[in-house]
Amino acid sequence: MLRRPVEFTNYTSAQFAATLTRLGIRQSVGRTGICYDNSMAESFFATLKNERVHRTVYPTREHARRDIARYIELRYNATRRHSALDYRTPQQVHDEYLKKQSAA
Repeated sequence: MLRRPVEFTNYTSAQFAATLTRLGIRQSVGRTGICYDNSMAESFFATLKNERVHRTVYPTREHARRDIARYIELRYNATRRHSALDYRTPQQVHDEYLKKQSAA
């Protein structure tokens, strides 16, 4: 079983909150179980799991890491169209952004 590198409770501890306050950082944590707080990330991970992870048996963590990274770079970012991006790929949006930046 894979474990998360950092447990969520680390981000809700009083010590962590005090450190953020001291650094002038405002903490944003929604209610437990509310997917709308981070809907884009939730959507990404749901797509990743449905299109890749649940359809593949990985012999090692290294194989999983490489395959998932390859999927993100070659499929998800480069060719998969996204409704939130007006049915453009993330790569198209990124390229348009860079073009606008260089023109400015």
